[in-house]
Amino acid sequence: MHEMAVCESLLSAMEEAAKAQNFSRVTRVRLAIGRFAGIEIEALRFGFDVVMRGSLAEGAELVVLEEDGTAWCFDCCETVALSHRLASCPKCGGERLVPNGGTDMKIKDLEVM
Repeated sequence: MHEMAVCESLLSAMEEAAKAQNFSRVTRVRLAIGRFAGIEIEALRFGFDVVMRGSLAEGAELVVLEEDGTAWCFDCCETVALSHRLASCPKCGGERLVPNGGTDMKIKDLEVM
């Protein structure tokens, strides 16, 4: 389950931010996750609770903002939003699409003390 490794990286990023910005506690984390990022949200929530135990983010609320994926359509030459990788183009119905967005995960913001 790579979501545990993602949570460990998230904790490391928060610890670095805490040192740089002089805070000692994280009470809320907002993550933007693209639909094509390959992250299982429920597994991430479970991993978050486990990894954050005993850390500056123990008990922090995890808010996940799911973002649509995007793809370039070769048929209508448009970038379009997609809810899943195998969807047809919502503008023209074409099926020659190349994903070009929605593959990342970003920390939007932290609520800290």
